[in-house]
Amino acid sequence: MLWIANARIIDPAAQRDAAGEIFVKDGCFVDSLSAADKAAARKIDAGGLVACPGLIDIQVHLREPGQLHKETIGTGSRAAAAGGFTSVVCMANTTPPGDNPATIQLIHDAIKRDSVIRVYPTGCITVGMKGETLAPIGSLARAGVVAITDDGDCVQSNEIMRRACEYAKMFDLPLLDHCQDHALTAGAVMNEGEVSTRLGLRGWPNAAEDIIVARNIILSLYTGAHVHMQHLTSAYSVELLRAAKARGIRVTGEATPHHIALTDEALGGYNTNFKMNPPLRTEADRQALIAGLKDGTIDAIATDHAPHANYEKDREFDHAPFGILGLETSLPITLSVLHREAGMPLLEVIDLMTRRPAGVLKLHDGAGTLAAGAPADICLFAPDEKWRYETARGFSKSQNSPWDGQELTGRVHTTICAGKVVYDQGRITADAGRSE
Repeated sequence: MLWIANARIIDPAAQRDAAGEIFVKDGCFVDSLSAADKAAARKIDAGGLVACPGLIDIQVHLREPGQLHKETIGTGSRAAAAGGFTSVVCMANTTPPGDNPATIQLIHDAIKRDSVIRVYPTGCITVGMKGETLAPIGSLARAGVVAITDDGDCVQSNEIMRRACEYAKMFDLPLLDHCQDHALTAGAVMNEGEVSTRLGLRGWPNAAEDIIVARNIILSLYTGAHVHMQHLTSAYSVELLRAAKARGIRVTGEATPHHIALTDEALGGYNTNFKMNPPLRTEADRQALIAGLKDGTIDAIATDHAPHANYEKDREFDHAPFGILGLETSLPITLSVLHREAGMPLLEVIDLMTRRPAGVLKLHDGAGTLAAGAPADICLFAPDEKWRYETARGFSKSQNSPWDGQELTGRVHTTICAGKVVYDQGRITADAGRSE
């Protein structure tokens, strides 16, 4: 049992932002505890802290199976817990890819054995993520995936994508798409524009994203499938999504902390920790993403946590892999941009990291809320506390973060999953273990 006292409680699902107490019994929230239960409960004095639902990330790369030198479900889930996350959705671009029930079962087994939080697997859209033949979507659904995606790649064939939408709707699975026209991005390593010209690097136009977003909107309208646009970066893509939603089309979208915080100007030093897919865009694009998050066009913040070993990133910019870490820095970066810079109320920012991503993928009942009866997933954080982020002291196996060594504002103190304290004051606790 837990008794959290003196907290500022933020529960977007209930539109609650007020001082109060939280009670937990048998892994779930309850309205109150008896005097005897209070005497037996672990009491946490949360004075000066915000208590909100455990954060939810619907796009992470945990690299298991097959790429264990970068990350594992064990290390990735610990990094997530340190960042305040109690639920993450892992992508299927593993080795081998998650295109069959056997691989999904292998991932489920690793989750049960090693994860300290809830981890939900996705399955591939196509066999081998090659974009040529549909994966067995019905079998993947029965194996327990929460969505299908070829993230890390993009299905180029409109016909294959149409059929994927039809099957996804049949099995009530969201389809998550990494929106990239390969013909427009061959050899590209950063945003196409003034900065790429100055640096002498091959540019990646916004149109490569916009064309696929438009394609997906049309196919969603045509088939009735729910298509989710991953890591949006382009101002025009935000406009397309806004117009589609106004028409009632079943499309959703997400943005990452790094795309709302940084622009292509950050690549001036050829630091490969700023190389990501899709690339950092312009200030106009960054502001369009922020506007889309503020008005509800974009549904969620997702990290696209993409760990790589140091020796992989420490090479010529053209040859280094795309991707950065995100789980341990997501909350402070998002707070700095959306709450302090853009003036969004804290409740609305937390909504983008809890209730709304849970709704996109229809995660377990009670995900993203502090309501009585829901599983007790909680993040306790100090919104104004300053701290220095050092990747070498983090929980990920990798260290590829553009924020390494920087002072951040907003620090997670405690993460609770299903009533168990899994992270507290910089440590994974002895109570940590997988929660159903």
